Order: sequence, then structure tokens, then C-alpha cells
Amino acid sequence: MKFKSTLAFAQQLDKADTLAHLRNQFHIPKDKDGNDWLYFTGNSLGLQPKSTKEYISQELEDWANLGVEGHFEAKNPWLNYHEYLTAKMAKIVGAKPLEVVVMNTLTTNLHLLMVSFYRPTKSKYKIVIESDAFPSDRYAVQSQLKFHGFSSDDIIEWKPRKGEELLNIEDLEEIVSTQGDEIAMLLIGGVNYYTGQFLDIKKIAAIGHSKNCIVGIDLAHGAGNIQPNLHDSNVDFAAWCTYKYLNSGPGSLAGLFVHEKHSKNKDLPRFAGWWNHNKETRFNMRMPFDVMEGAEGWQLSNPPILSMAAIKASLDLFDAIGFENLREKSEKLTSYFEFLINEIGSDDIKIITPKNPKERGCQLSIQVKNADKSLHRKLTENNIITDWREPDVIRCAPVPMYNSFTDVYRMVSILKGLL
Repeated sequence: MKFKSTLAFAQQLDKADTLAHLRNQFHIPKDKDGNDWLYFTGNSLGLQPKSTKEYISQELEDWANLGVEGHFEAKNPWLNYHEYLTAKMAKIVGAKPLEVVVMNTLTTNLHLLMVSFYRPTKSKYKIVIESDAFPSDRYAVQSQLKFHGFSSDDIIEWKPRKGEELLNIEDLEEIVSTQGDEIAMLLIGGVNYYTGQFLDIKKIAAIGHSKNCIVGIDLAHGAGNIQPNLHDSNVDFAAWCTYKYLNSGPGSLAGLFVHEKHSKNKDLPRFAGWWNHNKETRFNMRMPFDVMEGAEGWQLSNPPILSMAAIKASLDLFDAIGFENLREKSEKLTSYFEFLINEIGSDDIKIITPKNPKERGCQLSIQVKNADKSLHRKLTENNIITDWREPDVIRCAPVPMYNSFTDVYRMVSILKGLL
């Protein structure tokens, strides 16, 4: 399709959009005059589905009326509430239900997974991460190395080439080919938080496994944004949060994936709790620990129902829409966004996210030469909610569930005026 840089064309795209009605199913924040914000930070916190309140209220009502009996008698009995989420979450990340569980928070899950999968030896102990990995991943890896008696110097960074912003898969191949005998694990962000680059997860797994390295993926910026196809990719493990593109609310629970090939290995070292013990004998309180198969074998505690209710509301919405439809709109939305940014025609502005829509999610990272955070503040004053990353990048995520083509047009028009 040939795009045009007019408001009428943006409105025409919205009129033809079969998913445009979804916007009405979300609460859109408003300014003091009642006007909708232009909200482009679903990559930090997704907006609230209007159905979320109803889902949480159901559990509050059952708690009020049933007390402890709600574990068995609630409309959605709490005892195994996490199981209501499993199949739909597995569909989101391209996994089998056996491979997925919702529990804890992202970095906690990464640590629990590394207890099992980061098993360094004296000769094979190093960890590969992206040079610009999200800080929590770096901190988690540093602390794991230290716990095992190594140091931060044992991190190997996969870096962009000089003068470039994006990672090159051939460079990772070179790292693993030459240093793989010393590398125990790769922990890579499936979608880079800064550039928005969607990496070839299946290729990364093959590269790591070629030298018998464990491969883990952080999907914090991927789940609900791109289709990672975790099972077919053959990665060993993955983890993700749900409060960004999965719209489950601030600090909500995270997801965890362990590939089926590890599901029956009860000898994997792991931390144990009540809820990863065999559910058939769990309430016979004096039985020796008998770990469950699959991803549930990493779940330590009984599910926090109110957070899971919010996740259930969101997953039900995803399931009704179909992720393929969301992805199709996402690619079109970012392509239009990219076109409008390029139409500004300034040498001071460029998009550092991959040009190929298949190699990015819904985020575009816009680099503005000689800009500082005052530009971000001006955008905010114009009711445009974006995310600023030092030194000069505005991260914008038009989310296909609730952002429109008109949103994108208005945002770029205001940005052009500010520049």
C-alpha cells in the first residue's frame, strides 16, 4: 500500500481497520480537559482492559462470600487457578501447555531457571548476553556468576558492529564458534528493549546448542508483541513479564517456559516448594518431595488470585482476537509510523529499529540528534506519552490493540512541530 501523510488518509486506514473496535475495550488515559492521551508506552505498561475490573471483582466477591472455601467453591476455584491461564499463554508464546506456567515475576523466574540450567564447570562457565541487555538481565547474570565463584569479567557481550545500532547474527556465530568451549549459557533478549530488534530465536538456539551451551530467552519485550514460537525454536528456557504488551497491570505476575525435552528430567537441580510437588499427593502433608513434570515443576507457591484474574481478562481478549490478526495490524501500524517519520525529512532524526517489519515488534526507537530529555518533556506536555532512553532515543510503541493510525499521525505531526 502507498501511504499518504495526511490526516484524512490516517482516518481512512482506521475506518478500514477490522480491529479498530478493540480500542473501546480499553481505558484510555485522559488529560485534565478530558481528551485522550496519545499513549505509546505499552512497551512499559499496557493499558487496562475494561473487563479487568469485572474479573477481579468476581474473585473479591467469592472471597467475601466463601472465605477459604473459595479454593474449591468459587466460580473459578482458586486451588488450580493458574491452569486457567496455561493454554492461552502457551498459544501467545508458541509453546505446549506442558511447557508454560504463570508465576512470580520476571527476574525471580530467571534466577529459578538459572538454578537449574546454569551449571558451570571449571572450564565451561561463561555467559553471553547482548551488550545493551536490559539492566535486570545483566544484574541477574552478574549475581549468578558471583554466586558460583566467578566474576563479571566472565560475561561475554554480543555487540553491534562499530557505527551500527543493531546486532548481527553472524557475530554471535563467531563468538560461539571461537569461545563456545568456555560458554555455559546464552541469555538473550528476544526483542531488544532499546532498539526494538526482534532477534532470530531459533537461530540463536541452534548456534548455542552447536557448542553444548544452554540457551535462555528473556521475552519481556516480546510476549504479546511478536510470535516467538518457543517450542519450535528449541530454546531451553524463557521468561517474560505480563504487564507490558499483555496488559495485566503494574507489577503483575510473569510467565515461564521450559522446553518439553527437559520436562521429565527430575534430576535437574531446582529450588522446591509446595506447589511444584505432585498435586495428587500435595495435601498429604508428610510425603517426600515429588517434583511435577513440565514447567509446573518450577512453581513454588500457590497462585495469587487477584493478579491472575487480571491476566485471565487480558488472555481471554487475546484469544478472542487471534494473535495473527494483531501481528498483521502491528506491522502495518509501524510501517505507517516509519513512513511519517521519514517524511519529516530531517537529518537530525532517524529510526534505529530494523526497517523490515518482520524483524521488529510494534516499537520504533527514534533517535534525535543533539536532543535531550527536554524533547520528551515537551511531548508529555502535548499529552504524548512516550519513553525516553539516554542519550537521545524516544521509544514509541503503537500497540495494535488500542492505538490507531490517527494516533500515529497526530504524534508525528506534533513531533515535527517541536523539532
